[in-house]
Amino acid sequence: MTARVTARLAELAPGYDQSATFPAESLQAVHEAGLLTATVGERYGGRGAGVAETARILHTLGRGDPSVALITAMTLNTHARQAAQPHWPDEVYARVLKESEERPILINHARVEPDLGSPARGGLPATRARRTADGWSVSGRKRFVTGADGLDWFLVWATTDEPEPRVGTFLVPGGSPDIEITDRWDQLGLRASGSHDVEFRQVQIPYEHVVGLGPHGPSSEQDNRAGAALHLPLAALYLGVARAAQAFFHTFAHSRVPANLGHPVARTERFRRTAGEIEVLLAAAEQLVFDGAARVDTGDSSYTPEQALGARILADRHGVRAVELAVRLLGNPGLARGNPLERHFRDIQCAPVHAPQEDISLLTIGTKALNDTKAQDL
Repeated sequence: MTARVTARLAELAPGYDQSATFPAESLQAVHEAGLLTATVGERYGGRGAGVAETARILHTLGRGDPSVALITAMTLNTHARQAAQPHWPDEVYARVLKESEERPILINHARVEPDLGSPARGGLPATRARRTADGWSVSGRKRFVTGADGLDWFLVWATTDEPEPRVGTFLVPGGSPDIEITDRWDQLGLRASGSHDVEFRQVQIPYEHVVGLGPHGPSSEQDNRAGAALHLPLAALYLGVARAAQAFFHTFAHSRVPANLGHPVARTERFRRTAGEIEVLLAAAEQLVFDGAARVDTGDSSYTPEQALGARILADRHGVRAVELAVRLLGNPGLARGNPLERHFRDIQCAPVHAPQEDISLLTIGTKALNDTKAQDL
């Protein structure tokens, strides 16, 4: 079933890429395959897909349309976090699950801000939640909210206006009035992801529609080490893009027969050598990602957050490099608009952009490595 969904996504992807519109039909296909709720916990009647299965799902969807895969990833991560540690109000989450039976229910965090940038680099949100007689009034601007046009729930990171301010995530229904998309996503890659800027203008929500509310301090900032369950599936998603590029490269190599050569370029040493390098890059990256995901699922305590961050860094590098090699060897045909490889090349550039970005991840990994060495010396 997943293969059929991927094929349908790949069929629709060029049109959505060109129009940069919300990929509703593709997400409907993902929903009908039961993939949007794959990570719903067993306690809620779901199948409770772990990190490894999530990575496999996103890898497969990424081959079809990474924009759709990324929107799916955000919803899957939300359900996975709820399964691991319930934190949503019971009635609200029950409603989400009930509605998910009938149609695609999409959920994503709204955390990045114009002045703050990514929370992965530290800092606290300027978005404010003001206490009202009935609940909260949420106001502020968020950037890069993937899937914004179709979200049923925005998980808005905000600071309260209380005498002693607290920070939390406020559950804002997507259909609320006073939500406005203020700056349309118009990027090189993942054009159909709809990662728009969103303005919340005194959006009213009930008092209980907030999770993780607590005081200012280091505990309220993003923990870049704690995201293995998201880092590894995201890396797998972009390796799916690279595999799609590889498939086109192989098709081209077998079908291209220059008149002066008299046989397919796939038989030339140059193409075979590059095909080998691409395969080595992707196979090694997939082994790192999928083996790491399996270790997370089994609770292997020897698998560290730094290893998960490192796996994502290497997977992103390998994926980007593999697609670059394919484009370089094809030359002009590889960069022609309307050519799948050109789209894959643009999409793979988004791999290193997700927080925490490579410099932050390397800082985290390096700090741990130096501290371990210092402890051994003592």
